[in-house]
Amino acid sequence: MAKVLLIGESWFTYSVHQKGFDAFYTSEYVEGGAPFIEALESRGHEVDYIPSHLIDKKMPEKASELALYDVIVISDVGANSFQLPSSAFTKSIPSVDKSETIRQVVESGGSLLMIGGYLSFTGIDAKALWGRSSLVDVIPVKMLSTDDRVERPSGVSAHLVATHPVTTGIESSWPLLLGFNEVETKPESQVLAEIDGYPLLVLGTYAKGRTAAFTSDIAPHWAPETFTNWNGYSLLWDQLVTWLADTP
Repeated sequence: MAKVLLIGESWFTYSVHQKGFDAFYTSEYVEGGAPFIEALESRGHEVDYIPSHLIDKKMPEKASELALYDVIVISDVGANSFQLPSSAFTKSIPSVDKSETIRQVVESGGSLLMIGGYLSFTGIDAKALWGRSSLVDVIPVKMLSTDDRVERPSGVSAHLVATHPVTTGIESSWPLLLGFNEVETKPESQVLAEIDGYPLLVLGTYAKGRTAAFTSDIAPHWAPETFTNWNGYSLLWDQLVTWLADTP
């Protein structure tokens, strides 16, 4: 079984409640990775989790420490969180670019999975900026230079387009998804599933490592409960992580 590090997939929500003349404020912290973590752990994989706001403090800076994980997963968090540690941003101290650390791990035989979302790939208002990071050559797809979200609020079903160990036993048509990031497949990469004519699940390699991209979400809102409760959900992530880790 694989040892997996999930990074991102958390957020803070701040709300203004306006009631006539008066207003008050509330805040909420949310983690969206539970279905993904539960799916992998139910199949015997070990998952560690670093929420988006703890990347600066909790994510290892040394490639040797990060290489203890078989698979690194980045989900719905932008490159700034990896490239702008507080020491560099607030104190102008030269600091480690953690996207470069991940690149070094994959180059030496590690693996990377990027999952879609509003701050994945290029992201909303082009703020995710992964196409300008050290991972631009690692991620197995080409990223747009503009906002890459494709919203499908009425739902659209993905379907398999290739046979591969990652998709063994998974039905050809999947439950509805409500959106995804638009990307282009690199010539050397392999598309396993498409959604509305766009790449959804893409496999690739970088130096000695393996890589993958899943351009929709692992949880709401793009991934409704009908998708996360689908019997192919845990099988998909199990087999994808196993392939990435090259685990028998």
